[in-house]
Amino acid sequence: QVQLEESGGGLVQAGGSLRLNCAASGRTFSTYAVGWFRQAPGKEREFVAAISRSAGTDYADSVKGRFTISRDNTKNTVYLQMNSLKPEDTAVYYCAARGSGFRSSIPQRYDYWGQGTHITVSS
Repeated sequence: QVQLEESGGGLVQAGGSLRLNCAASGRTFSTYAVGWFRQAPGKEREFVAAISRSAGTDYADSVKGRFTISRDNTKNTVYLQMNSLKPEDTAVYYCAARGSGFRSSIPQRYDYWGQGTHITVSS
């Protein structure tokens, strides 16, 4: 069992930066892949970024070059550094963990989810 808790959300102006944290419980967190997803009002949940247990990464085209996912297994935490934020990045951001350790852009492949953290980017 893994429990996830996101933090770091808030209100930021366009062009600004935020760093999201996904803190996990469980001794085997280092073996999990972790993904970040987001859901804007009235839209479906969409993939943002993912990191595998071996620290390989993937990004949605919409965030490439602006967002960076990383992990610190000593702290059981995955980070999402978000730079050059745009109003269209406004959403609830969720982190999710996948027991196989392989990253995926498909939310149904993840086993555990956090409660989400809100990000609002003002223009």
